[in-house]
Amino acid sequence: MSSRFALGALCIVGTVTIWAGWYVAIRFGLTATSLDVQDLAALRFGVAGLLLLPVVWQRGFALDRLGWPGLLSIVLGGGAPFALLVGAGLVYAPVSHASALTQGMVPLAVGLLAAIVLKERLTAPKLLGFALIVAGALAIAGVTLAALASRESIGHALFVGAAVLWAAYTVALRKAHLEGLHAPAIAAVASLVLYVPIYLVFRGDRLLAAPLSDLVVQGVYQGVLTAVVSLVLYSLGVARLGASSAGAFVAFGPVIAALLAIAVLGEWPKLSDWIGIVVITLGVALASGVFPKSRPLTAPG
Repeated sequence: MSSRFALGALCIVGTVTIWAGWYVAIRFGLTATSLDVQDLAALRFGVAGLLLLPVVWQRGFALDRLGWPGLLSIVLGGGAPFALLVGAGLVYAPVSHASALTQGMVPLAVGLLAAIVLKERLTAPKLLGFALIVAGALAIAGVTLAALASRESIGHALFVGAAVLWAAYTVALRKAHLEGLHAPAIAAVASLVLYVPIYLVFRGDRLLAAPLSDLVVQGVYQGVLTAVVSLVLYSLGVARLGASSAGAFVAFGPVIAALLAIAVLGEWPKLSDWIGIVVITLGVALASGVFPKSRPLTAPG
């Protein structure tokens, strides 16, 4: 094993672990501290927005490349609305569902949006991956009336909504050819300007009443590790492994999230959840281009 591959793999494993741990950090904040969804979003983008402000100061909001629809997609999909949807979903459903459904539905939504907006062609493995993602999601969510009427189904709907927002973010940055930390910086700074002040006016007293240790832990994890460090590691990993190999590692995110939830929160997935997680992991691996030489299929339209 070359040192280049080993370093790239280490960077991607670190990235996936941080991303998986993000769901655990939110769930922990909601169940073991006095913080709620809005508090966690304010901490994330208050910290990340300040850290990434120099990037936007230097490169701007790229409105000439994104256009208003693209800029809106970046702000909604990478900013506070996405984080609020995931956080709200975790009020109703466990980490294993959040990670599997959000991360699983993103490649499906990205593939469909890219086919429509960017006219990208769909490969046979990608279509098979999409089918596996849907099958895995159904295994987790259930298809009975009782399952659809459960509290968890509210969380499932919110996770799917978050995945659609993130997919719009992904397609927008690809269309505009934004690189590195530019797109995350735009989303974070926009949330810092648009969301955090409103939060502070109406709910800022909650942060003053919260224990300092909770604020530090969540601020560092949400605003530093998730919003900055993980993206730097991901860029380093992709540069050394290539996008397809990195995508294969990222596919294991739901598995890592489920294991972390067991260790930290004591949340044990049901058998149907494990089946869904494994099927979604396979689907994400296929949809992420692990087999790039497969024959492409023409996208509808």
